[in-house]
Amino acid sequence: MRNTVEMHLSFGRLALSAFSALLIGLAAFGQSTGALRIEVSDPSGAAVEATGALRNSAGGAVQTFQTDTRGAYTFANLPYGRYRVELGKAGFAPQVFVVEVQSAGPIIRPVKLALRAAEYKVDVIAATPLSGVNLQRGQIAAPVQTVTDRDVDNSGALDLSDLLNRRLNGVYLNELQGNPVQPDLNYRGYTASPLLGTPQGLSIYMDGVRLNQPFGDVVAWDLIPRVAIAETTLMPGSNPLFGLNTLGGALAIETKDGQNHPGTQLELRGGSFGRKMASLEHGGANRKGWNWYGATSFLFDDGWRQSSPTDVRQFFGKLGWAGNKTTLGLTLAYANNALNGNGLQDPRLLASGYNSVYTTPDITANRSPLVNLKVRHAVAPAVTVSGNAYYRYILTKSINGDVNSDSLDQSVYQPSAADRAALAAAGYRGFPAAGANASNTPFPFWRCIAQALQRDEPGEKCNGLITRTRSAQSDFGAAGQVSWLAKRGSNRNQFTVGAAWDRSNIDYGQNAQLGYLNPDRSITGVNAFEDGVSAGNINGDPLDTRVDLHGRVQTGGAYLTDTFSLGSRWNFTLSGRYNRTSVNNRDRIQPDAGSGSLTGNYAFGRFNPAAGVTYNAGNGINAYFSYSEGSRAPTSVELGCADPAQPCKLPNAMQSDPPLHQVVARTFEVGARSTSESKLIWSAGYFRGENHNDILFVAAPQNGFGYFKNFGTTLRQGVEADMSRRMGRTTLGGGYTFLAATFQTPELLNASSNSSNVDGMTQIQPGNRIPLTPRNLFKAYADAQVTSKLAMDLNLLGVTQAYARGNENNQDQPDGVYYIGAGTVPGYAVVNLGARYQWNRRWQFFAQVNNLFDRHYYTAAQLGSTGFTSAGTFIARPFPAVAGNFAVQRAAFLAPGAPIGVWGGLRFRF
Repeated sequence: MRNTVEMHLSFGRLALSAFSALLIGLAAFGQSTGALRIEVSDPSGAAVEATGALRNSAGGAVQTFQTDTRGAYTFANLPYGRYRVELGKAGFAPQVFVVEVQSAGPIIRPVKLALRAAEYKVDVIAATPLSGVNLQRGQIAAPVQTVTDRDVDNSGALDLSDLLNRRLNGVYLNELQGNPVQPDLNYRGYTASPLLGTPQGLSIYMDGVRLNQPFGDVVAWDLIPRVAIAETTLMPGSNPLFGLNTLGGALAIETKDGQNHPGTQLELRGGSFGRKMASLEHGGANRKGWNWYGATSFLFDDGWRQSSPTDVRQFFGKLGWAGNKTTLGLTLAYANNALNGNGLQDPRLLASGYNSVYTTPDITANRSPLVNLKVRHAVAPAVTVSGNAYYRYILTKSINGDVNSDSLDQSVYQPSAADRAALAAAGYRGFPAAGANASNTPFPFWRCIAQALQRDEPGEKCNGLITRTRSAQSDFGAAGQVSWLAKRGSNRNQFTVGAAWDRSNIDYGQNAQLGYLNPDRSITGVNAFEDGVSAGNINGDPLDTRVDLHGRVQTGGAYLTDTFSLGSRWNFTLSGRYNRTSVNNRDRIQPDAGSGSLTGNYAFGRFNPAAGVTYNAGNGINAYFSYSEGSRAPTSVELGCADPAQPCKLPNAMQSDPPLHQVVARTFEVGARSTSESKLIWSAGYFRGENHNDILFVAAPQNGFGYFKNFGTTLRQGVEADMSRRMGRTTLGGGYTFLAATFQTPELLNASSNSSNVDGMTQIQPGNRIPLTPRNLFKAYADAQVTSKLAMDLNLLGVTQAYARGNENNQDQPDGVYYIGAGTVPGYAVVNLGARYQWNRRWQFFAQVNNLFDRHYYTAAQLGSTGFTSAGTFIARPFPAVAGNFAVQRAAFLAPGAPIGVWGGLRFRF
């Protein structure tokens, strides 16, 4: 307790000192002005008439302009400060750069435009989730990567996660859900996933609002409006400024506004798998400072696999106002989506039907409105105050049909005498009197119905299970920060202090209904629910997997960061953030805390520091080094499933909860890269991220069950390199990542689906690779401006082998009888091709071919029990009994990637 109090007092003294320094800086600052002249030319050096915008980094005020016939425009009487300049012209790649006005003499900035096929680099990076702390890329001690709305349009990507997978180094997808907008996005072995129970390690922000949902820290990619994305930044490492869950990196998304994205655009797209997409967006501004932007988009897709349609409906609107010192922005977003993701498949069934599914249905419905108010005000030319306040509601409903793994070692075929009597009494006819077995009953159901009638053991005799969940989350919060930019001679200093508070009220309910499998892999439910009564017993205990949980999660945080630039070569950054999170769970089924109850109160607090330095070595080389720490508090779902004595069956149930420790990540980065003036854009570096008290979902002796526990240490380290170069009309680029993600602590796990298990247990040794983390990632692309109107792009994604989940000890060696399929995900390479034809300034036609060579590939694998034969019929007790026990067949289930797909469409601007 004493240490905690001293930490609070120390942090308070530090914040007070920083605020005092801020006031002193305010008093010392004057109101001097200068001038800026911009001179624009094309690649040949000829003057160009271009349009642009000048944005004051302090107040956010925007001035639009157009260069004259000599390609020039002059801004007079500009207050001292930092300005962001955005330039564009049809047929050329846009340019974004920062200029500092700190003297009375005019600053002349020549700009040479490149043809549109050139790579678009953003050299101004938001260093915190809130706007106002903008640093040049060379000042940030990490290999930051950015993509823009033009990258989204030109890549043909379906959504943001698809775009990041195609272009950003170190990023790869696992399609465990089997839906194109429900992937697990991974970066350096850390994950942002929509799947409850997946260990999350990346934080996601949109306009300063944290998108990781408090219940499980999951990320619903389908709720991010693709059409409204202006710019996305991937910040590597455990950067504490981005708050909780920033263990391996953070994504910061900025959306469009009417000032920077004026005009109206309609896009229509269609093609393979019955996919139909449409979007309409409009933006504008007037001389009174008002600007507006609105967009709506639709995606309807039949899916390439059986029974896998997707419906995505999104709306986004923003109203803003900008004065000389103040900008305001009010955002309203809404999504209403229905997603079918039929997940992993038995490898034998994939061999006979690549588009087949294991069981159905698997439907997730998301409905979410979001309101966000942002404000930024220039207190003085070098001092900016910014903040936001938001409200977000997320309603998620799901229904999942699965094989009931508890039935796989049971007698499920021939009804007993008591079963037949119960069926006859209920008016059923046609059930077999004798002789029913696996050979003549490929999809048994009579014993299931009879056991449900008797409330005896339907939990063991019914081979199907339907799980329904409902979660409602009300999230709201506010954040604010003050930034001070000062310059003396050639030295510059940017200091920021801020605070944030978030709260979420969560209601989560879950129930499971027993049933039987049909030949089409759907489930027919019977009148037996896992409610402790109607489902009878499992091993003598009432079967009850219900969840009715109310949770409240609150997080408060305060942070500061200071970047000091010594001349034009050295940049030093110190940062830190203190977070305190409280999780209060109340079990509405068993309200009193104790064994079997989810009721409990928890609190987690920590101060995370960071430091970095960059050095401009000359000859277009910028070197960097950084150290950072981040943390993640256990979520409600993890705290509700942490007792090895009472394991749970995610996402089917939760049980009582011994406390878990929060995860702490420590990251080192060192490397070098080109400066923005270089013709060859490149970066190379080494990273090392060490997690302490990692939270893993561990299998329990009961088949299909498990629990969360803290795991000693895991390590993710490797090297990265990427480069791009413009050569005439073509830009070539690519990236390579070597990733070594390993366990560093011995651990004994329950892993009955792993062929190397001994009495159902496997031993993890230090150095064993973490599942679903490939060692090598390779990406390459070529963008070519074939003619003045036709542009084409080709990109390649290559991923090497990874281990399957359940093969944590890396020792699974299937025998083809009891254990089927490999314990690995095979490596793969996928090529995509796109083309765009700019008929005139209003009309553009485009085409996209994904998986050009129609490769069969797999993005994930997981070991588990299987209930089907190679012919696709259900089977229980596939092997003779040994000592009275029946073995269950195990398989390495695979997540197949989409086959070749072809789409075409048009964009019309008016």
